[in-house]
Amino acid sequence: MVTENHERTTGALMSPRGRVPDTVPMQLTLDPQGPPLHQQIYEALRAAIQRGALRTGDRLPSSRVLARDLGVSRTTVLEAFARLLSESYVTGNAGAGTRVAAPFASAIAGRHPTRDATPHVNGAARPVASTLADVESPRLSPAAHALFNEGKWRRMPLEAVPFAAGIPALELFPITTWARLTARRWRLSGKALLMPCDARGYEPLREAIAKYADTARGVRCTAEQVIIVNGAQHAIDLCARLLVGPGDDVWLESPGFPPARGMFAATGARLVDVPIDASGLDVAAGRAASPAARLAFVTPFYQSALGVTMSLERRLALLEWANEANAWIVEDDYSGDYRYGVTSATSIQGLDTNNRVLYIGTFTKTLSPALRLGYLILPPALVPVFARARLLLDRHSPVPDQAVLADFITGGHFARHIRRTRAKHQERQRMFLDLAAKELDGLLTFDEAPAGMRLIGWLPAGANDQRIAEEAVRRGVVVEALSRTVGNDELPPGLIFGFVAYSTTQTRSAMRVLAGVIRAVLD
Repeated sequence: MVTENHERTTGALMSPRGRVPDTVPMQLTLDPQGPPLHQQIYEALRAAIQRGALRTGDRLPSSRVLARDLGVSRTTVLEAFARLLSESYVTGNAGAGTRVAAPFASAIAGRHPTRDATPHVNGAARPVASTLADVESPRLSPAAHALFNEGKWRRMPLEAVPFAAGIPALELFPITTWARLTARRWRLSGKALLMPCDARGYEPLREAIAKYADTARGVRCTAEQVIIVNGAQHAIDLCARLLVGPGDDVWLESPGFPPARGMFAATGARLVDVPIDASGLDVAAGRAASPAARLAFVTPFYQSALGVTMSLERRLALLEWANEANAWIVEDDYSGDYRYGVTSATSIQGLDTNNRVLYIGTFTKTLSPALRLGYLILPPALVPVFARARLLLDRHSPVPDQAVLADFITGGHFARHIRRTRAKHQERQRMFLDLAAKELDGLLTFDEAPAGMRLIGWLPAGANDQRIAEEAVRRGVVVEALSRTVGNDELPPGLIFGFVAYSTTQTRSAMRVLAGVIRAVLD
């Protein structure tokens, strides 16, 4: 077609690679007043190959299709293809079409590292640069520097690779039930699922969450106080943006959840590291360090990273401090559904009589990390503020996913799923500990976890847990160094293991690799 500036363009939608025809989407622009058209086509395709937009094996549109879409003769396109073929940018085989040549794409890969800034080992992302000083970067805001430098972001697994934490037993996800509910919801609601919803979220889901949080976690709320978010990290980000400003003090657990450090630091807050002991957050230490802090971020049920449960005495002490300081408490209950033979502690929110607590729950740990849905339960006075912010920032989470999740909960499927996965997690923890006693004897010591989805392995005194973790990743095993979860305090060296997503065979094999890594580093 001809545009208003008399340029010919093509934007034909092509099928994804691996299907027929397996051409890739193309967008070419031709200038009738410019160089010869065949040269423009050649240069555009060559540039796409050089910058990596077209990869090894990608199939170009046929000469007939491209000529038709560009409004040029087929001979013009064939001239461009012939030049690409002569310079080994592409290959042409009868019946296979014209494809990007492997030798050339491989040769330029090293000259274009931005194609994949995070190389992977067995699906697990390797560590990225540790500070902005380590990379060549443009001018950035203070918030960007804080997010990058303070977050100490853990490696993000792209698949279930031992021993990446935060991944549930995905083979237990009820795919058939979820698919049936999805189809049913589309039949019942139709185009209504394509319309925006309340910024707080899909109302039936908010009602289902309010009921579940009350009965399962002792949270006192109505559906009006629930806001649907894209997972716990999204909830923390909203709390940081809306409750904390530059210069405000924020209590953070040490050790704790590394991404929270970056989110609160990005606001310009002063991070106050409060130590963790056997009873949870040391409220007296927090008072001594910063009695007038603006906010405390806590994981009281199964502390991230030590796994201790905050005692009732500490919970009440934290509420007393918040009332006196006119401060907020953000309670992240990321593992509240998984407890093994222990009584669930009442949420801090359920003890709160002065509306000081914001409660966070997530479905990324119970269902799937790819299902980016969670929730915030707010004090009533904060609901309008958070709802308006959500509307302006990203409006709401996907309505179809919310609607299916609401049906999943109200139909009793979620409760059954929790019971089933809880039993499997407990079984896999026993398997993990039994294997660790054999494969890692003398190298790591473990304590049984009463809840959650991960374990800590304690290394011999003086071991460098970060070096061990980095070498393990290079050999295809993902563990997190405990020292990366600490603010200013020091802890004995240790490694954090996810255990619920991995079979006996996977666990044994990975432990043997890790044992070799630890011995090599200790020697």
